[in-house]
Amino acid sequence: MKLPSKIATLAFAALLAAGTAQAQEKVLREGQVTQQALIDALAPAAAASSAESADGTRTRSFRPAVRVAGTAAAAAAPARANILVTFVTNSADLTVGAKKALDVLAGAMKSDKLSTVKFTIEGHADPRGNEDANLKLSQARAESVREYLLASHGVAAERVTAVGKGSSALMKPNEPAAAENRRVTIVANPG
Repeated sequence: MKLPSKIATLAFAALLAAGTAQAQEKVLREGQVTQQALIDALAPAAAASSAESADGTRTRSFRPAVRVAGTAAAAAAPARANILVTFVTNSADLTVGAKKALDVLAGAMKSDKLSTVKFTIEGHADPRGNEDANLKLSQARAESVREYLLASHGVAAERVTAVGKGSSALMKPNEPAAAENRRVTIVANPG
């Protein structure tokens, strides 16, 4: 096989692996959010690759935020967890269920494994409606989550930033109205 063909084949394989990682990413619905699942998903790679049980035995831990093993992109990708946080329609007002899920998130953020980690809260929107309005709404929703974590749980402001992504990172591009497209992603910032 000639070198250009090999490069093209490798590039295609990398794109396929990246697409598979996005397709495999799971969105935790409000009732599925547990403190341990979030800690496992968001802990720095070194801390998450193994864990020590109560009796001192070292074990491997499960990371719900899927990364494709063996790829350079997987090793460099920041830890992340997708949570389906619900809001009042066309607003940034959190529902009761969303607040319960964020209460669990705050507990995870305050855990020993995550107490020094900084986070980005990404707000996502589905592609229905005006692009500018979706971007503003996703930003307002990310800020609403950030403010709830700060005001209700005392998470330090310097540990959490909010970013609106609009409809730029759909989880289900073939289903524009899918709830998974309207989510909040918690990203552990490297470093």
